[in-house]
Amino acid sequence: MNKFEEALHEAQSRVDFSGVAMVVDGNGDASTASFGYANRADQSKNHLGTRFGIASGCKLFTAIAICQLVEEGKLNFNTRLKDCLDIEFPSFSAEITIHHLLTHTSGVPDYFDEDVMDDFEELWIKRPMYHIRSLKDFLPMFQDEQMKFTPGESFHYNNAGYILLGLIVERASKMEFTDYVQEHIFKKAGMMDSGYFSFDALPSNTALGYIDQPDGSWKTNIYSLPVKGGSDGGAYITAEDMSKLWKGLLGQLLLKEETLNKLLTPHAQEDEINFYGYGIWIKRQDDDIFKYHVMGYDPGVSFHSAYYPATQTIATVCSNKSSGAYDIMETIEETLQVKA
Repeated sequence: MNKFEEALHEAQSRVDFSGVAMVVDGNGDASTASFGYANRADQSKNHLGTRFGIASGCKLFTAIAICQLVEEGKLNFNTRLKDCLDIEFPSFSAEITIHHLLTHTSGVPDYFDEDVMDDFEELWIKRPMYHIRSLKDFLPMFQDEQMKFTPGESFHYNNAGYILLGLIVERASKMEFTDYVQEHIFKKAGMMDSGYFSFDALPSNTALGYIDQPDGSWKTNIYSLPVKGGSDGGAYITAEDMSKLWKGLLGQLLLKEETLNKLLTPHAQEDEINFYGYGIWIKRQDDDIFKYHVMGYDPGVSFHSAYYPATQTIATVCSNKSSGAYDIMETIEETLQVKA
């Protein structure tokens, strides 16, 4: 066992991590590790080919889709929301643009506001999650609410904004959002094992998400999330496919150089070192870019994936538990010393 594997096994035993970690260095050499069960009842183990839910990790896919449609001339980053969708938003500002939505600076109300509630499951008490199968099904949860702030005024992470972006993709492309991503992103990048799957029709090699209770019991997350993911989160990927996404994106397979640079630009600032581009987090260190990264958390899901420009390293951690991915990612960074 090498130093890297030893560090991962130590971290796994500390946080009881369940999932897969994969690191691809600048030469294309891969190191992988798998832990825990994709299906606890059957004791089916997680492995490199296991598909995991990645929650908000796939906001990047939505941003790429928008960028592709801008390249085709069907949209513009400064196009206003009211000119994109024929949907009534009684209290929304007329000044909201696609740029605002992409950068979480639109001020639109969220259907899940982390300032107000901390348990995603609360959403589905009065509105059964099995009714949420398309993007328009989310609209009644926020379209009549008041704005949180004036567009462009500040940064506030927002899921509803990405639902709106998905609806814009559907209208501009004349395709269902998930079909668009499958065809124009997953297929182009060679992500043949990834997709937006429904809970009641999961394909083989898909990890069930687990929620551990304080008394040691557990349950799956099938009643804790919408039955099918969409433009704000909920796709399933393998760690290997996520590496292909980074390579396809940075290799200009999915976007042209000018548009890619726009996506990777730090447009909004969360704090001194953390910024947001289009669908992607950007962490700075000593005035350099330390990493471009995406992450996602849902009940029964934790996910981190990053590209480190200094070493051209790609790291991905997928977990079918509510936490653990961050700890493994931190261990990878410490062990590999991927400095800016």
